[in-house]
Amino acid sequence: MYKAVIKGMGMYVPEKVLTNHDLEKMVETNDEWITTRTGIKERRIAADDQATSDLAVIAARQAIEKAGLTPQDIDMVIVATITPDYVFPATAALVQDKLGIPHTGTVDIEAACSGFIYALSMANAYVVSGMYKNVLVIGAETLSRIVDWQDRTTCILFGDGAGAAVIGQGDAKESSGFIGFSLGGDGSYADLLALPAGGSKNPASHETVDQRLHYMKMNGNATFKVAVRTMTEALESILKEHNIDPSEVKLIVPHQANLRIISAIAERLSVGEDRVMVNLQKYGNTSSATIPMALYEAIEEGRVKKGDLVAMVAFGGGFTWGAALLRL
Repeated sequence: MYKAVIKGMGMYVPEKVLTNHDLEKMVETNDEWITTRTGIKERRIAADDQATSDLAVIAARQAIEKAGLTPQDIDMVIVATITPDYVFPATAALVQDKLGIPHTGTVDIEAACSGFIYALSMANAYVVSGMYKNVLVIGAETLSRIVDWQDRTTCILFGDGAGAAVIGQGDAKESSGFIGFSLGGDGSYADLLALPAGGSKNPASHETVDQRLHYMKMNGNATFKVAVRTMTEALESILKEHNIDPSEVKLIVPHQANLRIISAIAERLSVGEDRVMVNLQKYGNTSSATIPMALYEAIEEGRVKKGDLVAMVAFGGGFTWGAALLRL
């Protein structure tokens, strides 16, 4: 048996910044309303010639370099995304080709905002079993392509970005590495957060285009309530399973969807704001990319270091949710 550790991380956000003041010129909203209800001040928007794979590749290159590896050392590529370049082939295959990685396995994971944690759990299993030595895990999104810029309730929330991590074999004698995962889902809530058209149920037609069904739809209030409950329960469950008190966790890295959700979770766990990573004010909700982007910045800012215990938790469409415990 091997231990799975994070060998290196990377992130990338597009150059274009869309502020709340910019949105005031596009829809009926204002900076105070957005900031008060979400905590978001600005978000990044991909250039017209940038697809999800392009963002993913930049973050991945950085992660591989920080791991002290080359693309030839990667044994598997997993991309978590709800905005793939195409319905098929998998974005992971495109990333593999652009990076020059040999003919390894490639797969996309569609678990919405929980996707990166789901992908981490897969990478952990591959590495711990000894099947693969180095797995590249990426969360990448171009949500600006599926946001309805006429819908002020959703367009204010989302942005584009990518985060990546190389998960590899660690020394079994050391304490660092992944401790455990807690994954969950409930498809009965599927219609509360979805992209209604473009799949096999509602293929593209004049009707689906006219009804703007190729854009994301969300019931914000209902989603908020389930998100707070399930993310809190996921964290409590995994901490209890491994006999860890919340006070032992150096930093919680939650999905960056809404500051009110994050604050509610921290309050329920009696965790101070200084032990919760928040960067959504700069990037908004980047779905599967929020966890790796936030963890990358926490490491770069020195908020966590080797030996620290980190808890990650996310919630997304499906509904899906998941938590992970990691000792750096």
